[in-house]
Amino acid sequence: MSTSDNPPSDPSSTPSPKLDKDFYNWSTFFSILTGSASPREADAYLRVRDDLHEASDCAKCEQQTAWLLKYSPIVRFLRQNIQMLGQDINETNVHCRRCTTAQSGGFDPEYGILICANQLRNRGHQEDTMAHEMVHAWDYLRFKYEDPRDLRHAACTEIRASTLSGECRFGREFFTRGQRNITQQLQECVRRRATLSVMQRPACKDKEHAAKVVNDVWKSCFYDTRPFDEIYR
Repeated sequence: MSTSDNPPSDPSSTPSPKLDKDFYNWSTFFSILTGSASPREADAYLRVRDDLHEASDCAKCEQQTAWLLKYSPIVRFLRQNIQMLGQDINETNVHCRRCTTAQSGGFDPEYGILICANQLRNRGHQEDTMAHEMVHAWDYLRFKYEDPRDLRHAACTEIRASTLSGECRFGREFFTRGQRNITQQLQECVRRRATLSVMQRPACKDKEHAAKVVNDVWKSCFYDTRPFDEIYR
């Protein structure tokens, strides 16, 4: 048996082959279109795409943030009502970032609003996302949601945010998400999205637990349209 004075090479130290991003993007893009790409290939394509366009995505998101704060009726209305509670939402606390999870945004009382620039389809999508997170901000200031383990509070603010932001309106559901139900479309969308959100909370056991919590608070939260007089859109 032959031996060598050289130690075996460490696979982790071997440089990976350089990725031809243009070829990889186009080839995988067409594979996704034809349905022949595996989930792993599709995920890798999206990660490469986000790497290539991170700076431009964030710059576009920031431009749209400024436009929406100035011209969007729903964003301006929510901003005014947040200001009435002693705080403000503006360019300094709306943060456009690349996200590695399948979400459009998020809200944190200390951080502000996160907008996932690489997940946005267009300015209308960003408007819905900002409105959704601004409802969360208003709820936090108005109702003093302090305990992240309180699933009833989490379910209520998710129900309200999905109802009032416009993200569950018929056109968005029908043309963007392929939901074809005509009757009870708004309610079904809000329930679905609120349940999915509650499921992400550490205190939630499973989907059935999330659905039960959403159902428990449904009537009081779905019909609570504050600070609007009614469902805006």
